[in-house]
Amino acid sequence: MRIDLNSDLGEGFGPWAMGNDGEMLSIVTSANIACGGHASDPETMFRTLTLARDNGVNVGAHPGYNDPIGFGRRIIPMSPSEIGRMCAAQVGALIGMAAQAGVSVTYVKPHGALGNLAARDRDVADAIVAAVQRIDPKLAILAISGTQSMHAARAANAPVFSEIFADRGYLASGQLVPRDQDGAMIHDAIEATDRLLAFLESGLMPVVDGDPIKLDAHSICVHGDNGSAVEMAREIRSRLTAQGIKIASFNSF
Repeated sequence: MRIDLNSDLGEGFGPWAMGNDGEMLSIVTSANIACGGHASDPETMFRTLTLARDNGVNVGAHPGYNDPIGFGRRIIPMSPSEIGRMCAAQVGALIGMAAQAGVSVTYVKPHGALGNLAARDRDVADAIVAAVQRIDPKLAILAISGTQSMHAARAANAPVFSEIFADRGYLASGQLVPRDQDGAMIHDAIEATDRLLAFLESGLMPVVDGDPIKLDAHSICVHGDNGSAVEMAREIRSRLTAQGIKIASFNSF
């Protein structure tokens, strides 16, 4: 078995850093890099892309609502077509900066409230997939496993990979527990890794509101802004490797 380990990175702005990108990029195999919506700026993008390049890490765009004060975790009323164009602008910005760093953007993963909305709203998911495919039909979608984002990408015959979250709680619908509710976050590295190993053996993910659900997974996400992110990513990589699971970027599958 092999699986990708990804993290949301490049989420600072100007002199303000968010998380430890340098350490995370020495552990993960894919980096979802903020591209000017919920966070980041040209220099932050360039620095993060350069670090990813130097560590041999697969690069993806991480577009979100243009809401840096809310860190992209609040829904902004927009039509699906407007959301598609917003994502296209941010993906294009990261592709432009990636060219300066000498790396290629291979996939797109919507951030925060936008990603959660696309997970449950097929019209939004379709708009994002269509916008990405118009930029480059080879760009993959990294989608929350079992959600409308996954279904939309498959219906469009777009390259798509499914992800699960090491540090987030799940609902029976396959969506994530909202961050303002109990059970939304897992901060303990041992607890998170134990859950992952059990999932990889059974294919069943525990949920807060019912029986475990079946999910597919090509990639595991550890949020870079989680205070225990580096410890958790190291624990996951070490223990999965010890179990004979190969950690490799999903674009090599």
